[in-house]
Amino acid sequence: AKRKRNLKENIILYLILSPVLIHIFIFCYIPMYGVVIAFQNYFPGSPFIAFDGSVEWVGLQHFTDFIGSIYFLRLIKNTVVLSGLQLLIGFGVPIVFALLLNEVKNVRYKKFVQTASYLPHFISMVVVASLALLMVSQDGLINQLLAMMGLSPINYGTDPKYFPWVYVITNVWSSFGWNSIIYLSTIASIDPNLYEAARMDGANRFQQAIHITLPSIRNTIIILFIFAVGGLLNANTEFILLMYNPTIYETADVIGTYVYREGILNGGFSKATAIGIFMQVINFSLLWLCNTISRKINGYSMW
Repeated sequence: AKRKRNLKENIILYLILSPVLIHIFIFCYIPMYGVVIAFQNYFPGSPFIAFDGSVEWVGLQHFTDFIGSIYFLRLIKNTVVLSGLQLLIGFGVPIVFALLLNEVKNVRYKKFVQTASYLPHFISMVVVASLALLMVSQDGLINQLLAMMGLSPINYGTDPKYFPWVYVITNVWSSFGWNSIIYLSTIASIDPNLYEAARMDGANRFQQAIHITLPSIRNTIIILFIFAVGGLLNANTEFILLMYNPTIYETADVIGTYVYREGILNGGFSKATAIGIFMQVINFSLLWLCNTISRKINGYSMW
């Protein structure tokens, strides 16, 4: 009886939610049966599951081949370094930006800055990568500025040791404004009376931000950090492929680019699927670990 009453009371909400759930079920869950090709030698046109001997099952061969590959350690290292730098630098930028923007009192200027910070998110990654290549090329803007200061030009686009920084800075620039939206919306829900009471006690704006704003958005920061750690092996493959050239393979070759080569260029669909499963298992393990640590330390977690 309680379930029926709850269903009647929330029927509108369930109806609103149903199209999203149906979409997720059709396009995310139903295709999951395709992961079986990770355990077989699949060729386009052959069945995923058959009992007439037409499917060649190989067990964990593709997983062991990947782990035993000469590229394995380099792929893991580059993926962790790029994603780690992105997490270390990029995760905090939207928080700081939201805190600073919250202190702007001029409404028109505040809206202008917000809009300007969101725009890079809507620029095609092809355009973003092209701009980055132009900026770091031998005769690009950065080297022109170095030349004005009497310094020798550096071709950042072909030097592998500079690629991680080009990757991180470009990705932070294109995403920090969009990522700050959720922090700004959380800040907007904070009770203004808290700030008024703090001002009456003599707290300046910096102290208000540290002792009121940050604690109020702490749970949001924790959840987004858990998600970020859970995607540690998901480097921005599209951007890397657009910046790709043989001279920077040493630091730019990540798991995603290897999957592209094996799955798309070489037609190794089974091996690419196996690598994808490997990545997601590691990502889920990191997500679970981070969530558990957060629950024990902060008493707040996703589940």
